[in-house]
Amino acid sequence: MPEFQHRKPELARPRMRDRGIYLLPNLFTTGALFAGFYAVVQAMNGRFEHAAVAIFIAMVLDGLDGRVARMTHTQSAFGAEYDSLSDMVSFGVAPALVIYVFALQGLGKFGWIAAFVYCAGAALRLARFNTQLDAVTDKRFFQGMPSPAAAALLAGFVWVMVEYGVAGQSVRWLAAAIALFGGLTMVSNFRYYSGKEINLRKSVPFFVILLVVLAFILVSTSPPEVLFGVFALYGLSGYADAALRRLRKPKSAVPLPGDGK
Repeated sequence: MPEFQHRKPELARPRMRDRGIYLLPNLFTTGALFAGFYAVVQAMNGRFEHAAVAIFIAMVLDGLDGRVARMTHTQSAFGAEYDSLSDMVSFGVAPALVIYVFALQGLGKFGWIAAFVYCAGAALRLARFNTQLDAVTDKRFFQGMPSPAAAALLAGFVWVMVEYGVAGQSVRWLAAAIALFGGLTMVSNFRYYSGKEINLRKSVPFFVILLVVLAFILVSTSPPEVLFGVFALYGLSGYADAALRRLRKPKSAVPLPGDGK
C-alpha cells in the first residue's frame, strides 16, 4: 500500500490548520481591496458618502492584515506583494478617482493632473516603502506620509463636504490643493509617526484604555469632521516635526574676521 495511507489522521490535521491560517491575513487584504473597488463604483454612481466610508473601511482592514499575520506568524512574500497591490487600488487609485469625480472634473486638465499627481505619489510611496523596508533603522517613523493616511485625508474631505451639502464644484480648488498636498507629501522625506512599537500583547496602563474609549466616543459623535481633522493634523505633523528639528539644530559657529586663513 502507498505510504500516505499509513499516515494517521491526527498527523495530517495540523498541516491543514496551518494552511488555513495563511488564508486569514489575505482575507483581510481581499476585504481592503474590495472596499477600494467599491469606493470607485460608488463614486461613479454619485454616492460619494459611501465611497468615502469604503476607503476608511479599507484603511482599517489594511491595518489588521499585517498585525494578524505577525500575531499568527503567517507572514509570506505572497502576502506582502498582495498587500502592496491592494494598497495601490484602495489608497492610490480609489481616492484619486473619488475626489476627481466629486470636485476636480470642472478644472479641466488641471483637475485630472492633480488627481494623477496623487495617484503617482501613492505608487512611488509604496515602491519606496517596499524597497527600503529592510534598510529602515528607526521603525517608529515613516519616510513620507503613509498612503492610507493620505487616502483618509481625501476621503474625509469628501465626506465632510457631502455631510454639509457643499457641492464639489464650489470647492474644486481646495480639493485640488488637498490632492496635491497628499500626493507630494507621500513622496517627501518628512517623518511621520508609525506606531509600530505599540505591542498589543503587553499590558497597558488603565488611562490608555480610557483614552481609547474616549477616542471611540469622540469619533462616534461626528465621524466626518473628527476623522478629517485627525488626518489633516497628522498630515501637517510631518511638516511641524521638520520645522521643530530645524529650529533645535545647533547653528554652526560663524568664524570672526581674521580667525580663518
